[in-house]
Amino acid sequence: MDETTLPPPADRRSVFMDIYAAFARQHMRLYGSTAQHFAAVAAKNHAHSVHNERAQYRRAYSIEEVLADRPIAWPLTLPMCAPVSDGAAAAVLCTEAGLRRLGVQSRAVELRACTLGSSVHRHPDDLEQHIGRVTALKAFEAASIGPCDIDLAEVHDATAVGEVIQVENLGLAPRGEGGLAAIQGHTALGGRTPVNPSGGLESKGHPIGATGLAQTFVSPVSTNGTDLRL
Repeated sequence: MDETTLPPPADRRSVFMDIYAAFARQHMRLYGSTAQHFAAVAAKNHAHSVHNERAQYRRAYSIEEVLADRPIAWPLTLPMCAPVSDGAAAAVLCTEAGLRRLGVQSRAVELRACTLGSSVHRHPDDLEQHIGRVTALKAFEAASIGPCDIDLAEVHDATAVGEVIQVENLGLAPRGEGGLAAIQGHTALGGRTPVNPSGGLESKGHPIGATGLAQTFVSPVSTNGTDLRL
């Protein structure tokens, strides 16, 4: 290993990358997942970004290219990690009467539920009590829907393993199979449940405070010309 393949010093990367790398290694230990599974998620998201004119990075990667890129914190490489970006996001919330006054009914969507969570006390390996899982179940109940009703999803992917964790928390893939779903094409555009059609934070950029609200807007056009605006 030469200096071109060494991870950058800790003062040149976010400590959150070390935390996510620890989550990745936990997932590998519990479920036998591999770096290839996480690379498949990153490759899928970078492929989506090519079609999003608002993405910060719009380069497609193969799984092999993701794995061969610069290591950040094992098993994460650079394309698996989101850049910290500048950005802003806004949404207009209004009643049906307000929609009529604004004349934007064709772009409106109904907000079925909004559920917030902060933290839970659990054993680190008790992922069924993960705050993402607990909050997802509350949101599904409030919206009177389930995972099978989801057509597409934008989930938090500060790293590729973040998407794996949240896809499993949402029930879009069985526990331990979030990365496998990407390898099998289930979470790609045209798959069973497309995830991060915008390219995800790994490609679109991660403006921190604006990130969550920005995820309510998806890349305007998919690869088959379907309007994906939310």
